[in-house]
Amino acid sequence: MADVTRQFFEGLAAKGHEPLLESFTGTLRFDLRDGERTEHWYVVLTRGDIVVAHDDGDAEAVMGTDLATFDAILSGEMNAMAALLRGVVTMHGRSILLLAFQRLFRGSVGAGDELRTAGYSRERS
Repeated sequence: MADVTRQFFEGLAAKGHEPLLESFTGTLRFDLRDGERTEHWYVVLTRGDIVVAHDDGDAEAVMGTDLATFDAILSGEMNAMAALLRGVVTMHGRSILLLAFQRLFRGSVGAGDELRTAGYSRERS
């Protein structure tokens, strides 16, 4: 498992709440292939409150790709929507959850305790 992916999901779990997702409730599963193995990350989102687990249970929205692609998306090297259009990422279910969740993919992961997101400010004037 790549450090970028682990740091991302562990950071979400430690944070416990993401203001950017306060309008959303649902379950998401990320199926990340690494050779013959598939790693599953399961996220329960309740109005911004986030619980993360390793689980391959049913989810309202599912994203699938290889681990290298997901790492590139998290690090900002690749756009999630462009990857979807090229067919290297699959999405099933309530796509609005994945589209909202992708706000967290932009920027630098593991740069500190906070997840930094490009284009979104926590402080509004």
